[in-house]
Amino acid sequence: MLKELWNKDWLFWNSKDAFALVWDIPENARKIDLPHDAMLETEAHPDSPNGTNTGFYDGGSYTYVKLYESKPGDRKKNIVLRFDGVYMNTFVYVNGQLAANRPYGYSQFYAPISHLLKEEGTNEIRVQVRNGAMTNSRWYSGSGIYRDVYMLTSGTTYIKENGPKALTLECNENEATLKLSATIVNAEFEAKELELLYEVIDENNKVVAKETSAIFVKGNEEYESAVRLHIDSPKLWSDEAPNLYQVKVTLLENDEKLDEDQSCFGIRKLTLDAAHGLRVNGREVKLRGACIHHDNGLLGAKTYYDSEYRRVKILKDAGFNALRISHQPAAPVLLQACDELGMYVMDETFDMWTRTKSDYDYNLFFTDWWKRDVEAMIEKDYNHPSVILYSIGNEIPEIGTNEGSHLAAEISGLCHSLDDSRFTLASINGVFAAGDAVPQITADVAGEVKDTDDSVNVNDFMTIMDKYMDKIVVHPEITKRLKKACASTDIAGYNYMTARYALDAKEEPNRIMVGSETYPPEIAVNWREVEKYPQVIGDFTWTGWDYLGEAGVGIPAYNWGEGGFGAHFPAKLAYTGDIDLTGARRPLSYYREIVFGLRKAPYIAVQNPAHYGENLIKTPWVMSDAISSWTFDGFENKPVIVEVYAKCDEVELFLNDKSVGKKEMSDNANCRVTFDTNYVPGCLKAVAYENGKVIGEYELKTAKENDIQLSLDDNTPNDSTLKYVNISLGDECGTNTDKDCKITLTVTGDAKLLALGTGDPKSQISYLGNVTKTFLGMATAIVLKGNGQASITVETEDGNKKELTVG
Repeated sequence: MLKELWNKDWLFWNSKDAFALVWDIPENARKIDLPHDAMLETEAHPDSPNGTNTGFYDGGSYTYVKLYESKPGDRKKNIVLRFDGVYMNTFVYVNGQLAANRPYGYSQFYAPISHLLKEEGTNEIRVQVRNGAMTNSRWYSGSGIYRDVYMLTSGTTYIKENGPKALTLECNENEATLKLSATIVNAEFEAKELELLYEVIDENNKVVAKETSAIFVKGNEEYESAVRLHIDSPKLWSDEAPNLYQVKVTLLENDEKLDEDQSCFGIRKLTLDAAHGLRVNGREVKLRGACIHHDNGLLGAKTYYDSEYRRVKILKDAGFNALRISHQPAAPVLLQACDELGMYVMDETFDMWTRTKSDYDYNLFFTDWWKRDVEAMIEKDYNHPSVILYSIGNEIPEIGTNEGSHLAAEISGLCHSLDDSRFTLASINGVFAAGDAVPQITADVAGEVKDTDDSVNVNDFMTIMDKYMDKIVVHPEITKRLKKACASTDIAGYNYMTARYALDAKEEPNRIMVGSETYPPEIAVNWREVEKYPQVIGDFTWTGWDYLGEAGVGIPAYNWGEGGFGAHFPAKLAYTGDIDLTGARRPLSYYREIVFGLRKAPYIAVQNPAHYGENLIKTPWVMSDAISSWTFDGFENKPVIVEVYAKCDEVELFLNDKSVGKKEMSDNANCRVTFDTNYVPGCLKAVAYENGKVIGEYELKTAKENDIQLSLDDNTPNDSTLKYVNISLGDECGTNTDKDCKITLTVTGDAKLLALGTGDPKSQISYLGNVTKTFLGMATAIVLKGNGQASITVETEDGNKKELTVG
């Protein structure tokens, strides 16, 4: 099947009249290329009905049009459009006639169009997107055709558009047995005798196994073909060795090629049991996981392969080996990046089932569409070796009821019927699964807490009840409901229920558990539990990467309303990620790397001296307001708290070569100690000791304010279409200043500026302009380059200018 990327030359406009008499193209329609996020083009405002959910951005109704010139014979071909993601309530029309629709904004779907085309001439492909309903998402969804579109073309006898499948039946370093399959469609009346040639091709483009299968396909029939192949000395896929192969299938009739298709896959075998936990190719694996939302930060919801590859690489370099795609099916290009880089994936179906979480969310369509959307996710994921887990839902309130547990069994059963090589779970929040038992539980555990009404959302409740949560989640009422909720899945996914590990390891010894969502500051405690119990297979922090929407959840504050669940406009980011919106690592990222045992050197972060002694108001997703800097102009000789992270016997802190003190790093310290000192410009250094010997050092220096320079760094691969240019203000040693300023960026040559911005959670400067204000001395530009040379110029408000060539 010929596969053509169909992203270029679309027309776009905001739809004003859904009941228009004539479907014309208005004068204000503008030419765009996909992917596209219409929501990001609006201006966030405090009166948005979506509120903090989307970061105060509004949705809308939109129309996309692309013209297609029919060629003679097109109506006799099989021509299909593949949409990898459109948010949401999508209708695809060809010449005014409905070809397909899809309510769910995250499913890949197909629109057959050949039967609706003209014999010859211009055809209008019109995509209408209805995202104008208020509050249909708990996070920033974006709007429109935000993922890739492909045109697939074949004859009337062809390999079905989902392509060939590859399944590893058995494997080790010496040999592997594979099951390869494909669905053949004969859309003609006449039966056909055909041949299918299956080939397995390695990274050097060498055919390492092949098999020909003779098949007989009746007219107007779909035929399922499958063969078994043996491979000697296979290169297995894992997070440590992401080796990939291609499966190629060629369809022949009388030695004439009718169609061919191919797909990447990896040879790997998954096993799961309470004694060994999760094993990949026989090796026990603990999942060092990060939850991520689907948005791409400064790009909004727009999804590019290069941006996903960069994100996965940064997360892996920071110590993660697994991602939970929260709370919707992953983009194909994200899974491709995970395959190539070696990152395990938990792909998730839904955030809601039969009970709504937002007034106009997918709950409205769930009962009619869930089976088709589960099937779409598994078809998309099947050949991706990175995908090892299917989550059938996130924090589903009804999952602990009789009907809810029955529905869980249906969804899990459908997953297994389509793909029995992977494992299922539900990401369960015990408190919300407890349903009508919550008042009794809170009364038993935290009687002094005042009753809360049903308008309190998930994040608010979790914050209010944080100090009681360990007692709440082991309450007998939650235990009873978990019996039902976990009955039909392979794994029990626990959101914020680390306290259950010890209890369930004793009372439910055959229950496999995973921390499907956990508080970032608790990773040291969580990881000890993960390592202690073989049936606990990993931990997924909320979140690995900061995101748009759920605004203010992670913003620390000192006055009510500045941050956390009291946040209001202009907050637009959650500000909870180990990695900030632009891809810069935050202190918690280094803390986690140390806890995982992947970093020997200590790390230093410093709390804001402007608020020394004040009460920090924060949610459970925040450890402190510390940043990795020793530049605080105006606070000389003022008190400050220094945090040191290390995994060792003891650490010592030095300020300008004088010891501030030495502290033991006991288990109770959880790899983190604090020192009180005064801010004095110079050098702050931490030294880690093990058995009396130095095992690592780390230092922060004060920026030389009389030597601040503008620097531009493009560290993206040369073959990347997207160039991420890091902009920083610092001295000659690379130490960033604490004085932020406005910058202006200009692109010349064969390139286009896609986004410019920072990780500032409260900035209301549009990411789509060419002006921003640095945050912590940094900003990031994203440039889409063409085939020729291009350059970008950045200028500060005081006239400091720097140029960089890209291409």
